[in-house]
Amino acid sequence: MNHRKLQRTLDTALALHQRGELAEAAKLYELACRTAPKVFDGWHLAGALAFQQGRTAEAVELLSTARRLDPASAPCKLFLGMALADLGRFEEAEKPLRSALEKLPAHPEAWLNLFRTLRALGRPAGDAINCLRRAIELEPNRATTHEQLGELLVATDGLAAAEPYFRRAVALQPDLVCGWINLGLALLEATGRFGEALACLDRAVQVDPMSAEARAARALAMLCGYRQEEAAADYDTALLLEPANLRVHSARAMLANYRAGLSREAVLAIHADFGRRVSAPSAVPFSRSRDPERRLRIGVVSPDLRSHPVARFFEPLLRHLDRGAFEVFLYHNDRRTDATSERMRQQAHRWANLCELPDDAAEKLIRADEPDVLIDLAGHSSGNRLPLLARRLAPVQVTYLGYPNTTGLAAMDYRFTDAHADPLGDADRLATETLVRFAPTAWAYEAPVDAPAVAPAPAAAGGPVTFGSFNNFTKVTDEMLQLWARLLARVANSRLVLKSRLFEEKEVAAVLRARLRTAGLPDDRVELLRPMPSVGAHLEAYARVDIALDTFPYHGTTTTCEAMWMGVPVVSMAGDRHAARVGCSLLTSVGHPEWIAENPEDYLRIAAGLAADRTKLAAIRAGLRDEMRASLLLDHAGQAARFGEALRACWRQWCGAGAVPVVREEACALPA
Repeated sequence: MNHRKLQRTLDTALALHQRGELAEAAKLYELACRTAPKVFDGWHLAGALAFQQGRTAEAVELLSTARRLDPASAPCKLFLGMALADLGRFEEAEKPLRSALEKLPAHPEAWLNLFRTLRALGRPAGDAINCLRRAIELEPNRATTHEQLGELLVATDGLAAAEPYFRRAVALQPDLVCGWINLGLALLEATGRFGEALACLDRAVQVDPMSAEARAARALAMLCGYRQEEAAADYDTALLLEPANLRVHSARAMLANYRAGLSREAVLAIHADFGRRVSAPSAVPFSRSRDPERRLRIGVVSPDLRSHPVARFFEPLLRHLDRGAFEVFLYHNDRRTDATSERMRQQAHRWANLCELPDDAAEKLIRADEPDVLIDLAGHSSGNRLPLLARRLAPVQVTYLGYPNTTGLAAMDYRFTDAHADPLGDADRLATETLVRFAPTAWAYEAPVDAPAVAPAPAAAGGPVTFGSFNNFTKVTDEMLQLWARLLARVANSRLVLKSRLFEEKEVAAVLRARLRTAGLPDDRVELLRPMPSVGAHLEAYARVDIALDTFPYHGTTTTCEAMWMGVPVVSMAGDRHAARVGCSLLTSVGHPEWIAENPEDYLRIAAGLAADRTKLAAIRAGLRDEMRASLLLDHAGQAARFGEALRACWRQWCGAGAVPVVREEACALPA
């Protein structure tokens, strides 16, 4: 075909293409490519049409040929990059997309494809954010782009920064389910505006009753509003709609710890079900030296390597861990970092943030570090990476500290605990991991540096005795409220102070007050405290409390330690599972097992007995902080050594050079 005839053919094909007569245009493009195989335009236009028609693999072949003929063509690179992205060939797509957008920046679809590519490759979030901002500038009324930018800002700048974009998305497209879900979560998590958040999530369910994500998000709102059974019902519905949703299964497992009506066996079944649903442990072989005494690489995966209760218990161990025996790799899974993060970073050989990485990219990063032992500090709590850990990224995997139950994972070998929280024998059948009772107490508490001095007990001035619970109110069951009502009835003129994050939300407070009255707790004897602006201010609030009341069946951990640090005795009731026995470990470790009740009547007896002896209360208040300082709970160096010994024992077991001790002989001993 001569040049003039070829040009007429291409002009005709292009006119057909522009009129939407695509089949006829495709025939002429094919003719041009066959008869003039070295002419760029035929291949390029044929490839663009194939991409438009959804023949993506064919488009890549045609456009690749065109690119070889004219490597400088920006339109060709643009279509090629978008086609490669559609096929998931992101590593190949990035370069042509970036190159094309340098010359053709006014193309919103290309910016969106580059955004997808950068996210898939785990590139820095800032680049992806810029892509979405450019796409919005070019096409400001596309709702999904605003929603995507909001999702990305959640991971980088927080929910408050994302809220305006979610609002814009649902304003542009009122039936955008993901927009309503994310707006509801932003309001719930960033601002605590429970009523408005629940309205958004209800709207998401109304728009798409078959959306499992909408149901799961509404369940989280129910849980935040202290409506556990409604949350459980929403999670169950979500799993009927999407049985393979691992995030919902994990959230349901977390919720099981709060539900007083579930047996231990039922809770175990929920966790084991999650474990069966995640991917099987990888068959990737480990080329580690099996020297049982060599220096070990210890990896730690957690969303809480920041100012958080988990860090408060783990940082002392990290600081005192023998660096001659262990090299530490910290994998943080949260966008938030702070001074605590920086201190921990300084203690680590390597610090990496996984929060922006999908599981495949995170797996590649961790495997490259070749950890010998990988430690999970989250369990099923928010921000966990259990599906990643299910891939078995280290020869030995351990879960510890951040979760009061089994993970259910076949790839999780051990759970570190103690003999008080998990008594020898009965507790072992309730875990899919091997329980390692590595120390007399499983905790190493570090008090906040800005903790105020211990204040005199309120009752010391002759006023009424004040009981208090600053625990997450999600842990407070109706049975617990009824027991506290009986306590107030027994102790004349006594008062109860409760504190939690959503008490300032009018709708939540109204529901809570109704629950309190139903339980027999009069309004004029119960004070609801709103959140405090700092940890120091939160601890100062203990100046209003004489005796702290632990929750049941889900004990406090940080709250129990904080109360005792502020001189306040804590009454706890021993139960039949780890979550209901943490108080036993903490109180025994500081030498006060007499504050542990065996049943509700015993709980009332202990609390009322403390209230009746104000002289004793004053003495406890004056001496409890010193008792903690002298206890196992603050024996940071000793606890780090015991922790290291347990890690070494697990490693020796993998090397075939020893067995992991089930329990330390001195597990129930107190220091001299």
